[in-house]
Amino acid sequence: MRLRHVLHAFVMTGLVAGTALAQTPAAITVTSPTLKANEVIPKDHTADGKNVSPALTWSGAPAATKQFAMIMDDPDAQFGGGNFVHWVVYKIPAAAKGLPAELPMDATLTAPADIAGTIQGLSGFRRAGYRGPAPPPGKPHHYTFTVYALDTELTLAEGATKADLVKAMEGHIIGQGSLVAIYERVKQ
Repeated sequence: MRLRHVLHAFVMTGLVAGTALAQTPAAITVTSPTLKANEVIPKDHTADGKNVSPALTWSGAPAATKQFAMIMDDPDAQFGGGNFVHWVVYKIPAAAKGLPAELPMDATLTAPADIAGTIQGLSGFRRAGYRGPAPPPGKPHHYTFTVYALDTELTLAEGATKADLVKAMEGHIIGQGSLVAIYERVKQ
């Protein structure tokens, strides 16, 4: 009887510890050659410029990563009860170390080879692909690029939204990191 209690306590302690670890994703470092933390986003990456996606790189993902996902949103622009979404990317292969600049607007990416099969979901503009900052004049907005390392391969098809992606990632995030940059339009 006593052995059973000891084993039960050991198993429960392991389960609780395992749960705690699963709920605390490893820290991923997210960087960019053109975006700097808490600095202004270059005009080329905004609606006031070329509106092209920035390159992103990441490191520190757990070895168990099976796929990555990335969400870019603006917490200073509330829309439909949440942050306005500028970019949703999922099914990024585990071997990928980032996303190159100026990705095409295609939903499913076929090149470069290291990200083939990656899908760009729907932004708040209801279109696939990157849509850069275009805040109303007045105050700076903070744009958060969050990368997620997942312990599973997602089955989401083309056309998924941030909400769809967040739901699909529940319980599967084993690493996470963000890069925040700002952009402001000046009142004329």
